[in-house]
Amino acid sequence: MTAIRPDEALAQAYAGITAVVDALDDSGLQRATRCHGWLVADLLLHVLGDAQRALVALASPVDGPADVDDVSYWRDFPGGGDEAVRHAWWVRRSAAAFDRPTGIVRLWRETAPAAVRAAASGNPQGYVTTQGHVLRVPDFFATLTTEAVVHHLDLIVDLPDAPPPGPLATRVAVATMDGLLSDDTVRPAAWSDHDYLLKATGRVPLTDRDRLELGESAGWFPLLG
Repeated sequence: MTAIRPDEALAQAYAGITAVVDALDDSGLQRATRCHGWLVADLLLHVLGDAQRALVALASPVDGPADVDDVSYWRDFPGGGDEAVRHAWWVRRSAAAFDRPTGIVRLWRETAPAAVRAAASGNPQGYVTTQGHVLRVPDFFATLTTEAVVHHLDLIVDLPDAPPPGPLATRVAVATMDGLLSDDTVRPAAWSDHDYLLKATGRVPLTDRDRLELGESAGWFPLLG
């Protein structure tokens, strides 16, 4: 992690999503994703909300100390429940308000680069507040990167020719999952980074072999929703 500039990883994560959606027309943006009930356009609007949140947070620095880091932040978001269902429905209705799905892509193209530019100018020693927490700026970038990488994998489930997330961004997301696991857990050697992310977030179920290799640590999965 120390070799990765957090703002560069975020830039790569958002550029990866842009590379996926730029290649899609209105029909392609209505393909299914891994997120229950969401089309590609719906999920893009959800990630767009993160980019907007980044702009607000970076323009509103706060004093420290942080109350969570890039790993513990996720423990407030186990996934599921009534709040998640309400948010999923709100996103669907909001996406449907656009005249065409490509309208969401246009807004993403404007907002994501702005968030990346703001991140590049952010104070790495500073603090921001978001989702009711205070985080160090680099940790905030890591949370955004992790979410973007996981949702990139969600976006391309029905798009076999789409590019995968970039390697720097993927390393940040993998480090997040490592942090959420118990210290004595070793992930199965056969898992690729993408396998790990999909299984750690419950997108893909653990196999019997996975459970055998993970032992008691299998009970930690999914690590987040």
